[in-house]
Amino acid sequence: MEALLPVLQRHPGLSVLVCALMFRVAHRLLQNLPVPKVVAVDDFRSWKWRNLSVSMVHSLLTGTWAVTCVFIWPEMATNIHSFYTAPAYILICISSGYFVQDAGDIILTGHARGSWEFLIHHVLVLWCFLYSLYSHLYVAGAVVALFVEVNSVTLHLRLMLKLASQQSSPLYQINKFLNVFTYVVFRLSAQFYLTYYIVQNYSWMDKGGYFLVTMTLMNTMILIYFYRLLRADFFPRSRPSMALNGTHNNNIKKFLTE
Repeated sequence: MEALLPVLQRHPGLSVLVCALMFRVAHRLLQNLPVPKVVAVDDFRSWKWRNLSVSMVHSLLTGTWAVTCVFIWPEMATNIHSFYTAPAYILICISSGYFVQDAGDIILTGHARGSWEFLIHHVLVLWCFLYSLYSHLYVAGAVVALFVEVNSVTLHLRLMLKLASQQSSPLYQINKFLNVFTYVVFRLSAQFYLTYYIVQNYSWMDKGGYFLVTMTLMNTMILIYFYRLLRADFFPRSRPSMALNGTHNNNIKKFLTE
């Protein structure tokens, strides 16, 4: 990895595009895997399943990688401004490539309107990650931010089970509790820790104002989603049957965002 680092640092933009291409290849390969029948017969469910499959690969890879980096180099959690290692820098390149690929997939397949929250999230993340890759600052902070991908594994599994109409399955029931646990431990805690760090060191941090605004926006988004998650899984409201009619796609999209 040490030998690869200088190459990536000389061409960070190209490195991100190569990583995006790798995730696109993964997207194509994952299409060959079998899918549940209820998913295969619906265009939106089929697209969402493929999209989530790639997201699951990204989350499993980067979430594990991020936690391992901080475990091996604890300074990443205390010096998010200037400390980084070759594995940390490579991790941010890979993750940035995924967000580029996923944004492109959402836009080019015509799902931008229904997935605008994800696009806003991707833009905010990409700006921060690309700044880190070009400036070599806040790489450790980006690694800590990727702790949220541990929770994304259970979030993606939740949505995939909903796509397959498996909300009554034992796996879904177990996952919904695990999802809340990882949401608090890995997503909320990581986001609020980074926000606290920025506030405490705001006076001397480069681009401190931008990062504080970005974290505030993202914190608002994750708190709203956490409320929606708790409401949907633990305090569900009765809803009309989702018949195959003209409002089917809109109902499915709303159903999957809860």
